[in-house]
Amino acid sequence: MKNLRHIFYLGLKEMVSLARDPVMLFLIVYAFTFAVITPSKSSVMDVRNASVAVVDEDQSEASRAVIEALRPPEFRPAKEIPFSDINRVLDRGKYTFVVDIPPDFQADLARDAEPTVQIVTDATAMSQAGRGGGYIAEIVKNTVEPFWRGQGEPEAKPLVGLETRPRFNPNLEQGWFVAINQVINNITVLAIFLTGAAVLREREHGNIEHLLVMPLRPFELMFAKVWANGLVVVAAAMASLFLVVQGVLRVPIAGSIPLFLLGLCIYLFSVTALGIMLATLVGSMPQFGLLAFPVFIVMNLLSGGQTPLESMPLVLQKAMQFVPSTHFVSFSQAVLFRNADITMVWPDMLKMFAIGSVYTVVTLSRFRKMLAAVQ
Repeated sequence: MKNLRHIFYLGLKEMVSLARDPVMLFLIVYAFTFAVITPSKSSVMDVRNASVAVVDEDQSEASRAVIEALRPPEFRPAKEIPFSDINRVLDRGKYTFVVDIPPDFQADLARDAEPTVQIVTDATAMSQAGRGGGYIAEIVKNTVEPFWRGQGEPEAKPLVGLETRPRFNPNLEQGWFVAINQVINNITVLAIFLTGAAVLREREHGNIEHLLVMPLRPFELMFAKVWANGLVVVAAAMASLFLVVQGVLRVPIAGSIPLFLLGLCIYLFSVTALGIMLATLVGSMPQFGLLAFPVFIVMNLLSGGQTPLESMPLVLQKAMQFVPSTHFVSFSQAVLFRNADITMVWPDMLKMFAIGSVYTVVTLSRFRKMLAAVQ
């Protein structure tokens, strides 16, 4: 009980120190507000408001129908340009797509001559160019069907009819995924930086020497930083889920918030220990930043949140199984997106706890050596 009391009061001291650090407070607010809203609104890869021009060499009812079909939200209203301006407008980046409708377009459709519509794309706009061409091809195909007289042989009817129905995200809104993924990533970066900064702040201000003259043990100092900074991250993450993700962005949360909170606490048990361990390897805050950023970037890019883990090399997949963020990403997506219950996600929770236990043992050893060096 005496040890628990020391850990509790030391944790309160950590919160007071954090409250007096305006830079860290700004980082917490920014990470769970603007850093969630901005990517979800602007970093999506869907085709939205793409600029498109049309060269109408037919001037028929069918060609006008194609022009009218290119409409928001996928495309801006199409602008007609002459054939001679295609290279000029693309070189200037004025349009991402130029659709060239050939002469006798409607007449060829009527006699089943299979006219060719050319789509010229500015491939420097990679996210839109990769998908927009397929969108335009599908729009043209569906628009000209009433003008095709069907004089040729009909296509063979498929033996199996496939009907696709997206679950959990019926409209395939990429911003929903980006918002949740940003919260997950920011939990990791804040947990690492808050705990690491707490250790280095005491060393740089000379507070660590004052604590060492008290009857305190290294594990009390360490666990005080873990629970205090972990509680701050939990409170900020929950506020972001309710106020920013659900409130501002209107992203529905399909799963159980209490289950996600339980998994988050287990994850913070490991990642806060990682932050303290990194802080014991350096001597100043700039050095900590240089060390922590590559660690976070690796965890962010290779944990399955940005790209599926299955698409990575097999050796990398196995190596990332020893990183807690891999299992936290899998756990969070299962709970928040797919409404998974504890019977489905308990293996991820168990792995996070096991990795956290190893991190804690190693970190405590490093922390004791750091305190011994200070003495």
